[in-house]
Amino acid sequence: MTSEVAGITRAGTGQDDVVWNILGQTYYKKQACDSSFAFEAHSPAGTFVPPHIHTTQDEYIFMLEGTFRLVLDGQTHHAKAGDLVRMPMGIMHGYFNDSGAFAKAFFWVSPTRRLHELFKVIHNVPDPAEVVRLAGLHEVNFLPPPNV
Repeated sequence: MTSEVAGITRAGTGQDDVVWNILGQTYYKKQACDSSFAFEAHSPAGTFVPPHIHTTQDEYIFMLEGTFRLVLDGQTHHAKAGDLVRMPMGIMHGYFNDSGAFAKAFFWVSPTRRLHELFKVIHNVPDPAEVVRLAGLHEVNFLPPPNV
């Protein structure tokens, strides 16, 4: 990766026009360098990222619009517009837009490590099992679904 570059990533765009489609959500790359990686997520009702662990980076979500139900280290929480969610490395977390409405959030991780590369390889991959497999190769470990 690189050092940070001065500039502005305009609203409604991704830096260098990069936009990813990841399991029904649209991610707009806002910034990427060695020390951090940021993206805006547009999450239609019913979309989610199941519980997983980043072993090498801290992750944050700043809610811009709507509500997410979050699982953080085994506890359920809700975040709404204006809330900041902190997810330290090694802590299990997942988010779910089960509010019935569109949600928009600004995410960032520090350091970047392999997450930026992961988004490149899972863009437009429709099979959740393949996304989970690829994530495991990029320092993101999805947890098995709970026994029902």
